[in-house]
Amino acid sequence: MARVFSLFSSHPLLTFVRRRKPTLCKMSMDSRARKVFAAAVEAVQPDTVVRHSVERKEDSAIIDGHKFPLKHNLHIVGFGKAVLGMAAETERILGDHLVKGVISVPHMIKHNKNSHFHHSHLLLKDNNCIKVIEGAKHNLPDANAQMAAEKIKHLASELTEKDLLLVLISGGGSALLPAPIPPISLQEKLDVTRRLAAAGATIQQLNTVRLALSLLKGGGLAQYAHPAQVVALILSDVIGDPLDLIASGPTVQNEVGPEDVLLVLEQYKLLNSLPSSVKDVLGRPGTWCKVSEDETDKAEHVLNVVIGSNSVALKHAGLCARELGFRPVILSPGVCGDVRLVSRLYGLLARFACSREEPSPDISAELLRLGPEVGVQTWDLCRTMQVLGEGRTEGWGATCLLAGGEPTVKLTGKGRGGRNQELALQVGLELRGLEPPPIGPVFLSGGTDGQDGPTEAAGAITDARLYEEAQAQGLDVDHFLINNDSYTFFSQLSAGQHLVVPGLTCTNVMDVHVLLLPSI
Repeated sequence: MARVFSLFSSHPLLTFVRRRKPTLCKMSMDSRARKVFAAAVEAVQPDTVVRHSVERKEDSAIIDGHKFPLKHNLHIVGFGKAVLGMAAETERILGDHLVKGVISVPHMIKHNKNSHFHHSHLLLKDNNCIKVIEGAKHNLPDANAQMAAEKIKHLASELTEKDLLLVLISGGGSALLPAPIPPISLQEKLDVTRRLAAAGATIQQLNTVRLALSLLKGGGLAQYAHPAQVVALILSDVIGDPLDLIASGPTVQNEVGPEDVLLVLEQYKLLNSLPSSVKDVLGRPGTWCKVSEDETDKAEHVLNVVIGSNSVALKHAGLCARELGFRPVILSPGVCGDVRLVSRLYGLLARFACSREEPSPDISAELLRLGPEVGVQTWDLCRTMQVLGEGRTEGWGATCLLAGGEPTVKLTGKGRGGRNQELALQVGLELRGLEPPPIGPVFLSGGTDGQDGPTEAAGAITDARLYEEAQAQGLDVDHFLINNDSYTFFSQLSAGQHLVVPGLTCTNVMDVHVLLLPSI
């Protein structure tokens, strides 16, 4: 292990750490964890990411180093939880050249009192030329979202080679852009994808079939807009920022072939029970397969730019942590897998960092085994352990371990909760036996969209006292976990003080995990 760690002795992060020992501010550990999470969310606000990515120079827009002439030729379409704020900022920067726009946003987003959109800077100006359509109630495609998709398709199909189409995409965009290929109905398409999900299909397999049944996904929107110049500004809510998976890639060339779709349907034994409309479309690959001879020409007219992601959120969370007196260490933006395994990883890291003596080799071995199972690369895990180990032995001071991603929860009950609250609950159990704050660690897990499952909370914050607190208040932790009822648990524990409730943030770059590790 020592030989592996030695590879990181010249890592730039270690250079910073050795420079000085941070001085902690006087805020409580709980407050500092919440402040770090808030900084992560603030960094990926829709207006912020657009302002940092779109530059106006006279009658041109500069995006990702590319220059696009503006001659009253700008059109905007968008779909997702963040696109209202993205459109508002785009309008402020380029609005004098804007001709027309259509955006599809979540149901009641402008009227939700818990939403950030009560701030005027995230709203479009009065008498603007962008039509806003609310749909996808409960994050499910519906008639309103389908109507919005039809209007977006119509706008794109009318463009010429002189036009510039700015496509705003964020998390939730797939449900807000449903356009099944006729004669497939929206309900038939939903039924097929639900049956696949229930059978255990992966997100990649679901996407393969979803693209085959869609007009606009998988590059379809870009095709309708050809020969116009298309620029997509993307706020990623998918691990690794794969362009073809974010909102199902409406501006990314679809390379799914007929054999890929049939293979998925055959694997889950759905081929013979498909609706006749779906069989009809799949039997005519030319209807849905979006690959054509002039793809090279069309690709040259499309620019996809990721302007916000979990990595951006973690970077700014680290800056905030440093201001609060912590040494920031970013573990990974790609944490995934069962929350029980993820919680075990964080519990082991806390014990590794907080041990007053050299940690047992068994802890290091288990960490290296667990890492790949939850999406953490061995290289990143070794680097993090190097920093934590030297911090412990050399007394560098308190550390803020940061990570992000999207763990999963195995449903065994019918309670209320979400992956962030359940992760916080599980981590609280893993921390049992360590010192309580301000000496011991504090853990926070929160969804950057402000909503964890069907609850008003984004997540929860916990520490080593959780189990004893629950016992003292007559709460059976195991009962709540078995019933997936983490929200009810945290609502009752200390009158809900452990819940993180920022309100709907109108952005989404998955989850942020904050593990504060005071110096020993």
